[in-house]
Amino acid sequence: MDFLFGLLLKMKAKQRTQSHGRPPLSTEALFSSANFTLSLLPVRLAHRIQALRNLPFIVVSNPHIAQIYNNYVHSLSTLLPYQERRISKLEDEIQFTEVMADLVQTHSNTILTLARGFLECRKYISPRDVTHFLDEHLRARIGTRLIAEQHIALHLSSTPHNGGASKSQEHDQSSYIGVIDTALRPAEIVRHCEAFVGEICELKYGVRPTVVINGQSDARMTHVPTHMEYIVTELLKNAFRATVESGKEREPIEVTIAAAPDTSEVDKAGTDAILSEPQVSSVSTIPGVTVRIRDRGGGISPEVLPSIWAYSFTTFADENVMDMGEHKRGGGNGNTDALNAISGAGGDSSSLAGLGYGLPLGRAYAEHFGGGVQIQSLWGWGTDAYLNLKGLGDSR
Repeated sequence: MDFLFGLLLKMKAKQRTQSHGRPPLSTEALFSSANFTLSLLPVRLAHRIQALRNLPFIVVSNPHIAQIYNNYVHSLSTLLPYQERRISKLEDEIQFTEVMADLVQTHSNTILTLARGFLECRKYISPRDVTHFLDEHLRARIGTRLIAEQHIALHLSSTPHNGGASKSQEHDQSSYIGVIDTALRPAEIVRHCEAFVGEICELKYGVRPTVVINGQSDARMTHVPTHMEYIVTELLKNAFRATVESGKEREPIEVTIAAAPDTSEVDKAGTDAILSEPQVSSVSTIPGVTVRIRDRGGGISPEVLPSIWAYSFTTFADENVMDMGEHKRGGGNGNTDALNAISGAGGDSSSLAGLGYGLPLGRAYAEHFGGGVQIQSLWGWGTDAYLNLKGLGDSR
């Protein structure tokens, strides 16, 4: 089912490439984007509702899990009226985009809310079933939010709403197509995440390790910046925490950037339907990149290593998770979910410890477009984390 759905998304993406160019989009192209988005989201939301219904009744009855279920039902109900007609008027497109913005905001707290719900229901559902559900649910959520965010970004950058020659010239110089950066520099992402994690580390421990970047630091690629920011942030948080707690804060964390070889046939497996490929670009980009983050933090113990990809709640005490939930409702300002950065509704990541979602969710972000995350631990010495990301199309 997932394979066939992936093929459908790939064909749809190709169709969008032929009809859409760089922002600002024409009115007709904007209508096409809205109708394309509308053709995907109701089915995806319905699948999530069914998955929640398949959980044990006592689990779905939990207030937090029930809240997520009701959020999906609400979002689906706001989209169903549009299913009976095509969007062909500017007023309808504007209203539809407002519905997309409401969808993004409604589901901004999903991860933390699910965490609290499953924590309270741990007596009634096994950790294995929780991990299976969360892995499927959060992977689907990445695609759903990205589809909605892509249309919102195209809407905000398009001529019917931001008319004028100056706007067109501004977008001609931009490397962004919606939420996709066609000239993303991994080295800049690493430095940005280093500053963020370094501040947290210094606040908690009083010191911060240095980060040394080597390899092809000038490489550029086409990808979603917020995805890479989330993954790199989580990997650096682990590296910083292990380095400081092992007393090796004077040892630098080494980040190596390696561009994938440029071949005539770029593997585009995993490219989702939201991608609208650029047709012209003055920037030479690479088909993919591998980022290695190496620390001297002592490595991961053999007892812990087999479970690092499981969604768990063992890093924080139960009361700390509850406190995070209360703070979140009061308006947290962190980065629990990469896509929350777009809507300005992040979670709380003011600590280097977390809910145990960092690595598995980071791997889900990487695998969404055919990449991956691998961990190699040398127990007693340190850890190498490898992030592989595929470029989203050929921007040359």
